[in-house]
Order: sequence, then C-alpha cells, then structure tokens
Amino acid sequence: PIFHNPFIPQKARYFRIMDNFILNNVQLKTELPFSSVKTTVSLLTEAATVPFIARYRQEMTGGMDETQIRSIQTWLTYFENLQDRKQTILSTIKEQGKLTPELEKQIIGCTEASMLEEIYLPYKPKRKTKASTAIENGLEPLAEMILKNEPFGNKDQIVNQFINDKVPTVAEVIEGAQYIVAERFSVDLEIREYVRQQFMKHGIAECKKRKQTTEHKDTGKFELYFEFNQKVDGLKPHQVLALNRGEKLNILNVSIGVEEEYCNTFIERRLRINSKGIFTEDLKEAVVLSLRRYIFPSIELELRRTLTETADKHAIETFSTNLRNLLLQAPIVGKVVLGIDPGFVSGCKVAVVDGNGNYLEGNTIYPVPPRNAFAEAEKILNELIAKHKVDIIAIGNGTASRETETFVAGFLRKYQLTTQFIIVNEAGASVYSASEVAQQEFPKLDATQRGNISIARRLQDPLAELVKIDPKSIGVGLYQHDVDQKALADELSNVVESAVNHVGVDLNTASASLLSYVSGLSMRQATEVIAHRNKIKQFTTRKQLKEVAGVGDKAYEQSAGFLKIRNGEEPLDNTTIHPESYAAVEKMADYFGLKTTQFKELSMKLNFIGAKDEMNLLALAGIGKPTLALIKENLAKPGRDPREELQKPLLRSDILKIGDLREGMELTGTIRNVVDFGAFVDIGLKNDALIHISKMGARFVKNPQEVVAVGEIVRVQVEKIEAEKQRVGLSLVS
Repeated sequence: PIFHNPFIPQKARYFRIMDNFILNNVQLKTELPFSSVKTTVSLLTEAATVPFIARYRQEMTGGMDETQIRSIQTWLTYFENLQDRKQTILSTIKEQGKLTPELEKQIIGCTEASMLEEIYLPYKPKRKTKASTAIENGLEPLAEMILKNEPFGNKDQIVNQFINDKVPTVAEVIEGAQYIVAERFSVDLEIREYVRQQFMKHGIAECKKRKQTTEHKDTGKFELYFEFNQKVDGLKPHQVLALNRGEKLNILNVSIGVEEEYCNTFIERRLRINSKGIFTEDLKEAVVLSLRRYIFPSIELELRRTLTETADKHAIETFSTNLRNLLLQAPIVGKVVLGIDPGFVSGCKVAVVDGNGNYLEGNTIYPVPPRNAFAEAEKILNELIAKHKVDIIAIGNGTASRETETFVAGFLRKYQLTTQFIIVNEAGASVYSASEVAQQEFPKLDATQRGNISIARRLQDPLAELVKIDPKSIGVGLYQHDVDQKALADELSNVVESAVNHVGVDLNTASASLLSYVSGLSMRQATEVIAHRNKIKQFTTRKQLKEVAGVGDKAYEQSAGFLKIRNGEEPLDNTTIHPESYAAVEKMADYFGLKTTQFKELSMKLNFIGAKDEMNLLALAGIGKPTLALIKENLAKPGRDPREELQKPLLRSDILKIGDLREGMELTGTIRNVVDFGAFVDIGLKNDALIHISKMGARFVKNPQEVVAVGEIVRVQVEKIEAEKQRVGLSLVS
C-alpha cells in the first residue's frame, strides 16, 4: 500500500522509478550495491513484501536483510515524492513567467527536499504582506535604490517623489521600501544558510515556566525545564520532546536564539555597504528588520521542526525496538493460566484459559480495598486452581496490581500451592476488550471479562495476542503520543509485520488479526482464510490457500512460506521452505537416494557435503546458496519457533517489599521498558526500579538498547533506596 499511487498507471510508474535519477539517489543514500538496489526496487514495485524479499529472494538481491530493504523502500518513496514536488514547483514558476534555463536545471538536479523548498522560496505565492503592499504603492524603485545604496544625490528629493495618497509621509515611504528590501534578504539562499549554520552551531535553547492562572495537573513533571538553557547541538531527543510537550500544554515558553550581531555583520559585509551612501542607515535598518521579522523566526521554526523530526525518529526507533522485543518474548506453551485484571472498587476480574488459550471459566474477586474480601477470594481461587489444574497466575500490571500480587503471594504461601505467578504488561488490554475483534471472539462476555483473558493469553503467546491491539497502545516507549503519529503507525506496523513473519503462523489456529500481518495477506483476505478454514474444518495442505476467495497467485506466492501446517499431507508445509522450492528438495533427496520425508537423514547429508558436490547439487536443484541454507535449517528443525531459544519469563512464588531491600543487595528482575536515560526493571516492588544509563557497565554506554532489551531477565544490584518516594536505583550486574 505504501507504494500504490492510483494516479500513475502501474506500468508507467515502474519505468518512471527505473529512471536513473531515482535509482542513483536511492543507491547513494543507502550506500548499497546499485544492482541490488535496482533488483529490490523492481521487486517492491511488483508488490513483493519486505519479509518475502528478505527471506525468499536473497539470490536476486545479493543477500539483503529487512533493514536494508526497508531503507531502500523509504528512500524510494522520498525520491518519488521529491520528483512530484519538482513538477509542481516547475509548473508554478513557469506560470509566473520566471522560469529560466538555469533555474530549471537547478530544480531538476536538486536531491534534497529542504533545499528544493529554499530554491522555491522567492517564487512561492505569498499572502499579502507589508512588502507586497509597498510594491503596490509604487515603492519598488526606491527599494532598488536603497539596495544599491546610491552614493550621490539628494535623499530628501528622491524620497519625496514617492509620496502619494497611500504613503503620505517620508517615514512611511522609507518604511515601505525597507520592508521590500527586508523581504528580499529573507529569501536569499546564502544569507539564510549562514544564519541556519549560526543557529545549528551556536544557537541556545531557552525555556522558562509560563505564568498560569491555574496550575496544570502535569506542571510538576516539567520542573527541570523551568529555568533551562542548552546549546542546540547538545539537546537530547527526550529533552526536545519534553520541551515540545510542555509548550503544547502551555506550561513552558520555549525559544531558540543566536547573537544578532554576527548575522548582522555577515550580511553587511556580503552587501559591501558603502558607509558614505545616502541610504546607508536605511539599508542597515532593513538588514535588522529582515533578521528580526523574517529570517530569525523562519530559521527558528525550521530548526525546531528539524529537531522534532530527529527526536521523533529516535523515539519511534526506541519504541519499535522495544515493541519487537516484547512481541518476540518466549511463549509459555501448554500451560493452564489464570489471568487477573486487578481493580479496587470494581474488583479483580479472573479468567482461566487452557494450554491452547481457550477460555474455560471466569469470575470476580475482591481481595483488595475497599472490600478486602480475602476469604471469599481465596475460596474462588482454590476452586478454579483445583478444577482446571492451573499452572501459572498472570496478574496485569495496572491499577491495584501490587495489592493483588501481595494477596496472591500470601494465598499461595498459605495453601502451600506449587502454582507460580508473574506480573504481565496489560497495556492495551482495555482497548482490546472493547474492540470488534474481542466482541467476535467472546460475544457472550462483557468487556470487563475480556481483558483478563487477554492478560492470560499474553503469557502463553505474546505475539498472537498483542497483534490484536493497536501497537501505539502497548506502553513500551517514551512520548509516543507526541511524535508524528503517521510515522509511528507506519513503523510499528512494519515491526509487527516483521515479527509475525519471522516467527511464522500456524494456518489452522491463527486469528484473523495475526493472519492479516502475514506477508501478502490483507485483513479482508485473512477473514476469508478463516471462513474457508471453518468450512473445510482445517487446512491439510498449503495448496488449499488457492481455494480461498480473494487469494490469487500473487497473494499465495507472498504468504505461503510463512504459513505452517502441522501434521498435514505435505511434511514440508510445517517448515518455512517455500512451496516453489519443494521440487528442489525432491531433487536433492533423489540425489542422495532418499525420500523428501526423511528430513533428518537429508539434513545430515547436506551438512556434510563437499564443495564440488554442493555446486553440482545447486545446479541440479536450480537454487542458490541462501535457499540451500534455508532448506538445511528447516530440515534440521522442522516447525521450529525461533522464540523457543529466548529466555523464558521470570515466574515468582513470593513478593518483595521496599523495606526488604538493602543497598548492595543483588536481585533478579525483568526489563519492562527501555528509554533514552536507562531501563525500568520489575524486581517485584510496587513501582519498577530504574537502571540509569550510567549504571549499565564499566564502559560508557551511549544507548541503553545496546545493553538490555524489553523482556530480558537481568541480575541487578540495589544502589539507592528512596522509601518515601517508593523509588529504587539499580546497577546492572549481568
């Protein structure tokens, strides 16, 4: 969808993209081999997905991974949009009668969107300004004289010639002419570039608390910025986003400034102002006017926009990395889980799901204030655990989470149960519970009972459950509601797509939400797959996908390799080997006198084959080394879930209170969130503890993501305890 433009016929668009300007510039930006870029662009324009290209077209692309392909995709879009913008600008300037051959060449050769807008600035249609009014009043010739700073003549006589009904005084005539001059300076590329560099190298960001008639509820969060000064080139992304948010909430006043004198001197030198000219002072005043009224505000706005874009990009990258790590957490397979969605007044909603995630039974307990109905809650839990042989209790981490955890730990200890518990990130559970997806899954349950089912299932298979929720609702980022929402949504969608296709999907158990992220399938097609599955009871072969309404040859090609079928008619359907390579596997099996079903034997033969035999085998099978490597991997571990090799979630059987802590104590915890300044860790306290970036190792750490990831189990040491604020500082041990 990102490349579809309904206004450009697909064939014409293909040849346009293959124009050397776009391809050459995509190659320059990505610094990847030109042949690989060209092939990848060709595949993308033919509606191939990024996961498909990365896994099944490595021979064609030279081994491109997803990151490289998405980079090509991003820059392809950028230069397509740039070419469209050039056409608009050329047409506009041509209509004005101002398009010279030199200007046309400059525009056509431009490779940066920001520079293109700078070139266009003098010709951009403007709203009515004081300068345009002055021109209408006949003051442009006087502005030309001021610009030239005529050395001779009688200034008063010259100025008096321009007095008329609309500008009846000398002062108004001079002022009008100065506005014309100032506006011309404001679109001068050299002047703007000099001022821009001054802002970037020497600009100071200043921030103060804004006077408020009533205090905003979040005012205290911005206390660090009430008296804040920082060089622009030293601003950190999270500071930029904090300043933006504080300004948006009318809590902060933010500005960026530079020394006016340096900019003033530069312009005067560039103009070579003759100090003996009759308009010297008027020209100098026009320079100051241009800087203060036009150039400084424009460059400040531009710089704020650039800083925000950079901060947005960083925040989105942080969010996407955290999301990917959260989605790819190891599942706890085959365990019966009791999910609890904690709450005070409304009580704690309880749901039991079996080892396959099927809902068994639910109830509501009130073991926390204001009711504190401990005996009743213990009775209900005992009955559910005994009846369904519950292995794990999953507690949501929202309101009343720690109070519920205290009750559960005491309950398990009191009745000496072997059941363990864990705190689960419940972000987005309420969004899911009220969604159409949840209503379709559990039409007879009310919204309050659906959220706890989601909490239980998240422990069993985080990926399958979290794909049902808008990624922005999963709280593993910083300032995610302040960044560019479209860019965030696009990036997070890419992350979910990547994660789903990395793991693969069971065609006979996957939900429509999960299937919709499979390469080549839309939500409509995913819904049709579910309908067809219900009709035939279950898929026994990948080929049956072709029978699904709306799934054509292209959708089948793009999706088949990522959809697995356990115990089907074709054993290879339980691997990520693409059906297009089944014939190659058969030829290799024949080569060794084996059957294609003899995975283990064929895998051993392929792993110990010599270089010469490998070349013969590749030629016989008609495949390349990347496809051979994929075949080897899948024959060795058919049906493998890559998440099985990751750390399992940390289960607990008791709780920890802040009073139990001592400085120097070592503990084990789970990383809940990673941000610019550190990582938040669940060590079993009411609030997550913080490992500051400075406490992540002996060496300097620039980015916490290099050291820890969401979901990882870490060993930490207690560094600082602030009991009154319920805050704990940690250092990373391992």
